[in-house]
Amino acid sequence: MRIVVLRKIPEDTSLQRCWNDLALQMELPKVFYTCEWALAVQSAYQASLKPLLFLGYDGDDLVGVASLAADANEQNASFLAATTADYCEFLSHPVRRAEFVDLVFAELRQLGVSGLVLASLPADSATPAALRSAAKKYGFHLYIRPASLCPQVELGSATERQELKTTVTRKRQVRRCLKAMEREGPVTCAYLKSWTQIQVVLPDFVDIQVARFRAKQGVSFLSAPERQFFLEDLARRFADTGIVTVSMLKIADRRVAWSYGFQFQGGWSLYQTTFDTRDEENSPGYCLLAKILIEACETETFSVVDMGLGAEAYKEWFANGTRQTLYATLTTSPLRHWRGIARYRIATEVKRYPKLEAAIRNARSRMGM
Repeated sequence: MRIVVLRKIPEDTSLQRCWNDLALQMELPKVFYTCEWALAVQSAYQASLKPLLFLGYDGDDLVGVASLAADANEQNASFLAATTADYCEFLSHPVRRAEFVDLVFAELRQLGVSGLVLASLPADSATPAALRSAAKKYGFHLYIRPASLCPQVELGSATERQELKTTVTRKRQVRRCLKAMEREGPVTCAYLKSWTQIQVVLPDFVDIQVARFRAKQGVSFLSAPERQFFLEDLARRFADTGIVTVSMLKIADRRVAWSYGFQFQGGWSLYQTTFDTRDEENSPGYCLLAKILIEACETETFSVVDMGLGAEAYKEWFANGTRQTLYATLTTSPLRHWRGIARYRIATEVKRYPKLEAAIRNARSRMGM
């Protein structure tokens, strides 16, 4: 295997096809691994991200892809999609993962990269073991810790789907909230899949999300123009494939909840959900999720609904499984290595004492940290 290093992801249809074929060879193929995703990140964040792309070839065949981003001096790197994707990976067939990761690390050392932060790495992939081997070989100190648990709903057999559908339909809160909303008008759910349809509703989706956070003195990540462009660009790039799916809950003709998600390789990933705060007492986001689960149960092509990052309580009310992600740091500096471990362990210990955590957070706020 030979490695080609690029500092820009080319808009090349041949590379895109081979890249996406490789993404389908992953343990669990995800939309976040596609070339379209990487290109959308590159386009949206070109002012702040410097791509560092590693392509592994066996002869003329693409057998490995690692899309990273480096700082200005190329001394530190991370996954290119770290701040946008629920899962990030080194792409290859699992059997070749160790070989590919080894060669990528050899290139990183040649380039002078001394630090790596790899977020949202699936714990059930071949990559963590490959990282341990490569880190030891190339002089990196590796620390891997648990990151997030992504709640999931495994749909199962036809019988299990029917049982799940019945359970969701009979949930007291779902029935109560839908009944309350139906006093205003018929409650329906629409699933938009084409760019033409999505383009019409996306501005409302963004405005409602930003307004919801502002009402609670918070700041939505959709306040950033780059993030807004990213969602638009993704929908454009996937065009009419049906991969990007915007689900909407409506009372008559009034939209009250939105979910921007992806239907990809038998999975329905819920990426960003929001709702109109004027209807908050009737839990429209919760009801929309219930409708999505019922729709998934009725569609044989789906095997799982992945509710993604975030520990919102409503996800746990539906989930029957989880997928663990990891956070890996690698550095050639022993001091940085042990400092990072100490910082994480202290933070973990502090969380066991909510009053102490709140006091520290308030102190940091007063100090402008």
